[in-house]
Amino acid sequence: MKALILFGALLLSTPLSAAQLNLELGASPRTWQTEELLKHPQAQTITITNDVSYKRDMSYRAVPMAALLTGTKPDDHLQAVALDGFAAELAAAPLLNTHQGARAWLAIEDPAKPWPPLSEGKHSAGPFYLVWTDPQAGNISPEQWPFEVASIKRMAPVAERFPALLPDPALKADHPVNKGFALFQKNCLACHRLNGAGDAQFGPDLNIPFNPTEYFGAKFLKRYIRDPQSLRQWPQAKMPGFSSTVLPEGDLDLLVGYLKHMAGRKIKP
Repeated sequence: MKALILFGALLLSTPLSAAQLNLELGASPRTWQTEELLKHPQAQTITITNDVSYKRDMSYRAVPMAALLTGTKPDDHLQAVALDGFAAELAAAPLLNTHQGARAWLAIEDPAKPWPPLSEGKHSAGPFYLVWTDPQAGNISPEQWPFEVASIKRMAPVAERFPALLPDPALKADHPVNKGFALFQKNCLACHRLNGAGDAQFGPDLNIPFNPTEYFGAKFLKRYIRDPQSLRQWPQAKMPGFSSTVLPEGDLDLLVGYLKHMAGRKIKP
């Protein structure tokens, strides 16, 4: 019995192992190890106010994302893929910002100083976590804070990769449905597919077999997006609520409008 207790104590005291981050930004992929990133010349300790994942102020050792995205241009499109299949679609321009306003950082979990678990019985946000200082200045969505990041890749834009997501091509570029499509890419595509299109492995398809606008009344769908647990409660729920600060009422209407439009454009995978 004593031997078992000692063995368990040793397991609990074993530090986290180092990890690696894969960057695929062009012809020459780059792999960063935890130790390399912690010693990066631009690494510094930053404080994040009201961290999206931890719901409180947090301090991290972090490197500016702009310092890691070598050769990336502002009009490039990137995808950050997490260990659990979360795939955040990210415009490069905000990530490259080094001036005033929202700034992106790669927080690095030091194996010798592990971060706290996200909740009881769960893991931390490490080994790598994309965080933002002054996110309100850039209208940064919670979906642009991927944690457990394993790789960051330069990709073709979503519309080119997944034509099944596209609204009716007859609609003008500034049509509300196309504005809703842009919001869908920013806020939903990291977790959900639609018409089988998308890279996420996390949440259900939002059009096949049924679109949420087909089984939710408009008011309840909006309530669900604002606060999922207010309509459906279960311990392992992972969908975050989108407050009016993150998704203003007008944007929420545009997003629901896109979903309703796509209910009439089903394409089976």
